[in-house]
Order: sequence, then C-alpha cells, then structure tokens
Amino acid sequence: MNTYDFSTVTGRIHAAFMASMPEGWAIFLECFLVGVAILVAYALIAVLLIYMERKVCAAFQLRLGPTRVGKWGSIQLFADLVKMLIKEVISLKSSDKFLYELAPFMVIISSILAFACIPFGRGMEIINFNIGIFFLLAVSSIGVIGILLAGWGSHNKFSLIGAMRSGAQIISYELSVGLSILTMVVMMGTMQFSEIVAAQEDGWFLFRGHLPALIAFVVYLIAGNAETNRAPFDLPEAESELTAGYHTEYSGIHFGFFYLAEYLNLFVVAAVATTLFLGGWMPLHISGWNGFNAVMDFVPGTVWFFAKALFIIFLLMWVRWTFPRLRIDQILSLEWKYLVPLSLVNLMFMTICVTMGWYF
Repeated sequence: MNTYDFSTVTGRIHAAFMASMPEGWAIFLECFLVGVAILVAYALIAVLLIYMERKVCAAFQLRLGPTRVGKWGSIQLFADLVKMLIKEVISLKSSDKFLYELAPFMVIISSILAFACIPFGRGMEIINFNIGIFFLLAVSSIGVIGILLAGWGSHNKFSLIGAMRSGAQIISYELSVGLSILTMVVMMGTMQFSEIVAAQEDGWFLFRGHLPALIAFVVYLIAGNAETNRAPFDLPEAESELTAGYHTEYSGIHFGFFYLAEYLNLFVVAAVATTLFLGGWMPLHISGWNGFNAVMDFVPGTVWFFAKALFIIFLLMWVRWTFPRLRIDQILSLEWKYLVPLSLVNLMFMTICVTMGWYF
C-alpha cells in the first residue's frame, strides 16, 4: 500500500545536514525548522477554520457570510488579522500584571504542544514516542491554568466568573475525554501514535471495535466539544451575562491568542478523533474490494487525514449552530450523571471484549 511515506524526505534532509555541519548544529537547525513549520501550519489551519466557521454559520442562518473582500470573501480573514495585530494592547491599572500577561501565553503554548502531537501522515509525526497519548493529555490540560489566570489576573468580576465556569467545565469533561481515549488504548494496546495508525491499516477502529468503540467516539465528541468551550457548552463566554467571559479585558494580540487557541483546540479534538477512531492517514479499505482499495491508495495519506478531520469539525460546527446554550447545572449534570458513568461502563465493556477477543 502506498501511503506516501514522508520519512524518506526527512531522512534525506537529516543526512544532508549531518554531512554539512556538526551534529549539534544539525539537530538545532532541524528543531528550529520543525518549530517554524509547526507555527506556520498552526496559523494557516486557524485561518482556514475561522473562514470555514463563518461560511458554515452563514449557511445554517441562510445568508452568505464574507463575500466582499477577495474571492468569496477569502481575504477578509487576513484583513481582520492585520486589524487585530495593530490594535492597542491595553494595560489594566488594577490587574495583576504578571498573571494577566502570562495567561494568554499559557493557553497558546498548551495548544501548540497538543498540535505538535498530531500525526499528519506517515513520516510526519513530530512528537512520536511510546507514551504519546499520555503526553497529549498532559499538555492539553495546561490550557485551563491559563484560563484561570486570565480570570483572576484581570481583576474583573465577569472575567473571574467566566474563568471559574470554564475551569469547572474543562476539568469535569476531561474525565470523559480521558476515559474515552483510555477505552481505545485498551483496544489498541499502545499509546504511540504511529503504531495506533498502523494498526488500522486493515480497518478503522470505529468499525472494528463494535459498540464500545462507537460509544467512546460519541462521548469523546461531546466531551471534546465541551473542552473547547464551544456552543452549546459556551457558558464561560455567555455574552448576555459575562460580556466575553475570561478574556473580556484582553485586546490586540493577547485576545488573538485566545481566539486562535479556541480554533486550534477544535482542530486538535477532531485530529485526535481521526487518529484514534478513523484510521488517521490510512485510506478507506473494504475487504474483498481490491480495485476500490487500490484507487483509495492513490490518495495521499495527508489528504485522508485532513478530510476526516474537517468532516468532524463540520459536525461540531453543525452542533454549535443548531443547539441552544445550556445552563451551568445542565452542563455539569450531563457530565457527572451521564457521560462519566457511561464512559466507565463502556471502558469495562471494552476490557471484556478485548479479553475475550470479541472484536474484529
């Protein structure tokens, strides 16, 4: 099967660097280039998702969305980006300066570290070691600290209430996310991303894991949507109650960090679902359909990965623009009374299935 292995390209680049400079400088230059690539991809994907959000929102509200600046309004985002970058960064007199300035960087660093864990294709794994899933869960949990610091450091009652709501919501729904991922780890027997994707060469885990995999997938999407503070779980940013929630007092590039992190966290949620449940970069194969499978192999693995991730993102956007905002008691009741017990029972069910060999 030809899945367009990028390790050949990266291996040649590494060999060229090692031949032309000392090993230490070669590794430093490789790390620098990888960092630049991550930041560029981070920015481009954020711009794409913001444009997609506007168009999907417009479609559900029976309007056109951005149309004037550029073809189909495609340059509107760059105009908004320039506007945000030149906005004044306001310094609050009564705020805790250190915590206020630190908060957006905590959020964006957490988002970038989680983004770096995503395997975009064969040979395109940036962070790929045997505890990759554990590392992803650890670094993605740092973002809630930045949100709490933003609410506390702003010295604003609306920001503080929004931050406390967000903290309670994120910490609660992290349990369901973790249990859903743990359910699939039990089935996969590994936490290394490259091995997880390779194990789905003959079939995606969503279809091979029977009912427990399907339940874990649905629970993960619900809890992941809540983790990103998006509707109907956007109570921390309820405009009618809290202005803009925990980032009410932020402006300019600092607000931009929160804005970018929200959309990249959405992509990370979709990318992890793609990796664990939908085969990552693996193409769609149907047993016995050799001609169909051969055609699917011609599509690059990276295209498969982004197509799956964008499909999941579209589903989450569909949910956002369809359902009304929930109350805080409804949000927490959904998690503690329904999703957590369901996830625990599902984890036990998956363990029994794996032990007995009741899966494809």
